[in-house]
Amino acid sequence: MERRLVLAAPHSGAGKTTVALALLLALRERGLRVQPFKVGPDYIDPSHLEAASGRRPYNLDGFFLDEKGLLALFRHGARGKAFALVEGVMGLFDGKDPLGRVGSTAQVARLLRAPVALVVDAQGMAGSIAALAKGFRDHDPGVRVVGVFANRVGSERHAQILREALEEVGLPLLGWLPKDPGLSLPERHLGLVLAGEVAPPLEALRRAFRVDLEAVLRLAEAPSLPEAPPFLPERRSPRARVAYAWDRAFRFYYPEALELLEALGAELVPFSPLEDETLPEAHALLLGGGYPELFAQRLAENRALREAIRRFPGPIVAECGGYMYLSRGLWVGEAFFPMVGLVPGEARMGERPVLGYREVEALRDNPLARRGEVLRGHEFHYAHLPPSPSPAWRRLGGEEVEGYTDGRVLASFVHLYLPAFPEAARRLLPP
Repeated sequence: MERRLVLAAPHSGAGKTTVALALLLALRERGLRVQPFKVGPDYIDPSHLEAASGRRPYNLDGFFLDEKGLLALFRHGARGKAFALVEGVMGLFDGKDPLGRVGSTAQVARLLRAPVALVVDAQGMAGSIAALAKGFRDHDPGVRVVGVFANRVGSERHAQILREALEEVGLPLLGWLPKDPGLSLPERHLGLVLAGEVAPPLEALRRAFRVDLEAVLRLAEAPSLPEAPPFLPERRSPRARVAYAWDRAFRFYYPEALELLEALGAELVPFSPLEDETLPEAHALLLGGGYPELFAQRLAENRALREAIRRFPGPIVAECGGYMYLSRGLWVGEAFFPMVGLVPGEARMGERPVLGYREVEALRDNPLARRGEVLRGHEFHYAHLPPSPSPAWRRLGGEEVEGYTDGRVLASFVHLYLPAFPEAARRLLPP
């Protein structure tokens, strides 16, 4: 038997991440080696899971990977660990399609044959928690809901009422957190604030969490999963340096994508567009997503680094925040900040987010794809750039084009998931 547990919820905002942090701390105090995972294309929640677990989470996404790929990634991350904790996305049955068959927490739970614990925001709730939990438990026989964690509980007495109500439908209250603003994680326009910018309230969570850890360990027992092919190719000796932007302004990368590049022979070298005046010696540059709009003035003031990127002769791949940074400049309100200038157009912050899964077809050869090839990714941004004279992608299902490429530079709002198309990662490196 193996121990794994999926934390799901009826809806977004119920407190999955908060409960996940508290449970990771409790499991680590027990002396267990725990590997966290996050369902969906999320860069922010994993930063908090890493702070609590000491391990980098992997993203499990049923749109990016087929079942074999998902199972291989889970086995890759969980190998040698005593417990795997999977934080879900949105509500348990929310995904790419109306029934949550693809890209949902339920899809991942079915594939992993993993028990599910429901995280419920219990503020203002008493006996209704039983009806809610029973409905989720009985909705899909392929998803095994085994217990409940309650968030924002008013008192010990409130917790006892919830416990008794759940017992009536045969579900245990596995743990709870009190209603306390000091346990909340700060938010902004793209979700939670990254753990690297603000320390999650780990000590406060550790003190406040009431959990039946013996019940959690017992209910998390699950049958061993079938063997899966290796998630990564056989590791090659380093053959090229790839410099990637890594600081408070840029840090959105899938860890499994970076591991894939390393397995293919990349030596990954971080640099900071905020702090560094020179680029490390490298064959290629990666400019991931992040928050250039929050650091626009500092990015603009670092003229030396912007000029170094303009003069860089090798392949450059920029996603979302990196795309904005490569543009002529960034408007934040009425203020304009010059950026690198390798991409035509100026970026402006909008009021409403653009988000969703994407399948994109390459319109011309670029550093990752050949013309006509289709890659998968995700968008989530408030910024906009005018249509490019040399777009990189056409979105499948329509005629909408996106991004920019001149064959050497690839810049786009789409965060591509390279492990779903390893050949794209391989192309970034020399033969």
